[in-house]
Amino acid sequence: MCAKPRVLFVDDEPYVLSGLRRMLRDQRRVWEMDFVNCGIAALEKFAEQPYDVIVTDMRMPGMDGAELLTHVARDYPQTVRLVLSGQSKQERIFRAIGPAHQFLSKPCDEQMLVRTVERACGVCSRLQNKSLQKIVSRIGVLPSLPQLYRRLVEELESADASVDRVGEIIESDLAMSAKVLQLTNSSFFGLPHHVTCPRHAVSMLGLSTVRALGLSAGAFAQFEPSAAGFSLEAAVQHGLAVATAARRIAESEGTDSNLVDDSFIAGLLHDIGQLILATHLSRTYEECLQLSRAEKLPLWKAELEVVGTTHGEIGAHLLELWGLPTPIVEAVALHHRPGQAVGSQFTPLTAVHVADCLQNGHANSHPHVVMDEQSVASTDPGELSQAELADHDLDLAYLSMLHLDRRLESWRQLSNPPPITFNFTA
Repeated sequence: MCAKPRVLFVDDEPYVLSGLRRMLRDQRRVWEMDFVNCGIAALEKFAEQPYDVIVTDMRMPGMDGAELLTHVARDYPQTVRLVLSGQSKQERIFRAIGPAHQFLSKPCDEQMLVRTVERACGVCSRLQNKSLQKIVSRIGVLPSLPQLYRRLVEELESADASVDRVGEIIESDLAMSAKVLQLTNSSFFGLPHHVTCPRHAVSMLGLSTVRALGLSAGAFAQFEPSAAGFSLEAAVQHGLAVATAARRIAESEGTDSNLVDDSFIAGLLHDIGQLILATHLSRTYEECLQLSRAEKLPLWKAELEVVGTTHGEIGAHLLELWGLPTPIVEAVALHHRPGQAVGSQFTPLTAVHVADCLQNGHANSHPHVVMDEQSVASTDPGELSQAELADHDLDLAYLSMLHLDRRLESWRQLSNPPPITFNFTA
């Protein structure tokens, strides 16, 4: 039998710990749980045996929650780190934005707490490589396109800053969108549970919160990934193009607004794993690029040979740690291998898989890989036959299983308008 997941709860209020024990009594059958009243005691427990999940309060004497999670992130990076806190000073919460994966607010509904911890306990099942788990778990911020970051800072510092303009800038960047959605998909800010539109997320958080996130909390950062052959600007362009096409495809199926929003954000973030590789494993990623070029392999297949997994699984691991909705995580994880998904209905995965194949237009390229830009630009996805699309990673068997293969022609028309270009410097 597999060992039970180990969960540690930390709070300096005795009545809170007692309440958690009572609330979670039935979970003793599935979790090994410990309850301690301070950060020092928590680290002593970790020294005995690491935990799969830690759930901590923020306001505690001595070592507060942010400091505790910083220690855990450094020494036990595979632990999923959750904040469960009541009203706390904004600056204290913002200190935890880097080391914390998710935020919950007190009082927390039992079902929400159990659901969040259950999901956290299973978060490593998708990405088996322990070294990659440690790297991804430590990520608090990803690189934003420098010109977009500068535009955001200028807008936030402006006396007449606009929520709409701030939302537009954030939605145009992979890293900033992911970070904002990490926060708004928690219960801490009191927002609706399902927030998948970055612009909507910004409007719900408000300018003062976004200003603090952007100017003092370090939630966003500008720097270029160091992997040669990777273009961050082209990656952003590609993500936006796939997001737009995925949204059109989802809308054409008459699906509900949540599925349409999920399709857009999954399309925007579908290659965020490549950004992780290019930033944190640059030499390994360069090896993937070289193998892809030399062997004429799709990049994700080269990643399988070099890394043992794909950028899809790597990106999905981070988004799952950050608590993004499961349909988005699944679409990011399996956008190159949708046949591995369970289910027989149209989902964001369907929209993103088709949109990505039509936008790529070449089996061995990604538009944000500099060495392939010319071949990608010369290919018109609207002119590809079904046989050619099969060579370009489109999983026709998957579409046939969903009884959606006849929709391909109309989806191709939706993805066929002239490529959308985004002005990052305006």
